[in-house]
Amino acid sequence: MATGVKWTGAAKESPIEQRRTRVLPVSRALAAVIVPFLVVAWAILYLLPDRTGELFAWPISPPITSMMLGATYIGGAYFFIRAILARSWEEIALGFLPVTGFAGLLGVATILHWEAFTPGHLSFLVWTTLYLTTPFLVLGVWWANQRQVAGSASPDQDQVALSDRARIVAGGLGLVAVTVSLVLFIWPQQLIDVWPWSLSPLTARVMAAIFALGGAGIGIARDPRWRAVRLLVQVVWVMLGLFLVAIARAWAQLDPGNPLTWVIVIWLVAVLALSAILYARMERRHGLARSHR
Repeated sequence: MATGVKWTGAAKESPIEQRRTRVLPVSRALAAVIVPFLVVAWAILYLLPDRTGELFAWPISPPITSMMLGATYIGGAYFFIRAILARSWEEIALGFLPVTGFAGLLGVATILHWEAFTPGHLSFLVWTTLYLTTPFLVLGVWWANQRQVAGSASPDQDQVALSDRARIVAGGLGLVAVTVSLVLFIWPQQLIDVWPWSLSPLTARVMAAIFALGGAGIGIARDPRWRAVRLLVQVVWVMLGLFLVAIARAWAQLDPGNPLTWVIVIWLVAVLALSAILYARMERRHGLARSHR
């Protein structure tokens, strides 16, 4: 990410604008339903990655893939907790379409690899129910909220926004993430052969779903308002930070002679460092904007 910012004017929302930008109760309700499942899945996948055969919907091997999925889930739990508490739709809107893509890909992967799952297991029943319904529910609440905010304040009327350079970088990272996601999902074997740790066609498609969340960068390029981006940066910290911890815990499962191992590690560290710099600068500018109102 780039670290530039720009000033785009100041405008207080009227009571009408506040009603237009509120989070619908159905959105908060859906978030509240999803959070417990994400927390439980994180506890199993991240804390007990060697026991997925008995505790999860299917046995995941090697454990690093389990931990990567678990880290994604706790990042999602953080996002949806914030969605429950959000004061306006703009604070959380950019996260819903990436979540739809993530859940949709896992739903399709479930159908494609039905035989890999543990039939009759409670976790499998929960998994199947969630991933055959959640993509439609998340997309539905996104659409309902977007209809409500149609015609409300545009990004140019907000106080603080990312610079054009930062938007380009975010959009570029988003395009790369979506491209990797599609390649992994459509042609898993091509990347299985070069991946730093062992993948099956199913776990390759799980990784594809995780990469799909990076498509949020495309949304940031379209709506660079800091109040719309702030939460996504925080979610990045949760997920990528735990990815690095997972890599450290499971280092023996990776191939250090594979250049892609180091590409992934350096990319994770770089994104975390640059996002921290961006966050600090944007928060300082945001604070200055508030003090000048």
